[in-house]
Amino acid sequence: MRKNKISKLLVINNNKKELVGIVTEKGIAIKLSSSKYESLPPSHFHISTVMTKDVISVEENMSVIDVAQILIDNNIGGVPVYSSNKLVGIVTKSDLIDTCKGKAYERIFVEDVMNKDIISVSTNDRLVHARRLILDSNIGRVLVKDEDELVGILTSKDIANAFITFKKKVPESHQKAQIKNLLVNDIMTSNLEKIKLNTSTSEVADKMLSIGFNGLPVVGDKNELLGLITKTDLLNLLIDLEK
Repeated sequence: MRKNKISKLLVINNNKKELVGIVTEKGIAIKLSSSKYESLPPSHFHISTVMTKDVISVEENMSVIDVAQILIDNNIGGVPVYSSNKLVGIVTKSDLIDTCKGKAYERIFVEDVMNKDIISVSTNDRLVHARRLILDSNIGRVLVKDEDELVGILTSKDIANAFITFKKKVPESHQKAQIKNLLVNDIMTSNLEKIKLNTSTSEVADKMLSIGFNGLPVVGDKNELLGLITKTDLLNLLIDLEK
């Protein structure tokens, strides 16, 4: 995933070459940090432990709008694609929002589609708290604030990488006690991109694809936090426009 800058992988049965699951960054983060597997080193994890087995798939001739709706309805980032019962590829949110770089989207701005319901954590919050918030809210990231000032963002990828590093460095006998010492401030991305209300959705789509971020904070003229725009927001816009 790191090498190819992707957030999900399809899982194939070696014997029959059949699709049996999908692995995502969020799935890895959830399992690595769960109490059930807290004493298990990352090197002992198998793909079968972290993969999702009930995979939703689409047909090659399905419309882009229908696929976008499936992704939104099921809160997933991608689906495998079949043609005549043969696996031929995968389509993700990134593939679909590439469409949003067209001229129609140059006339629609961030303030028209952004999400104003901000879910955030503090720099001093424990990482296990942030993980639980992401799980309970069914989201892929949280914004980080320090005394009401936006200072960073924390994603499922950050959490997954943090727990892998932690389990490698900290002896198993000390992990349960020391896991509470991992703070959001130690893991978050602080040099985050910010966008303005009057930024076009075409520019947002281009920026997301170029820097590899699934969500970007929206700030006002005084750098105050106003909301968040994500790939899901762009997919909803795509559906509305095409319909």
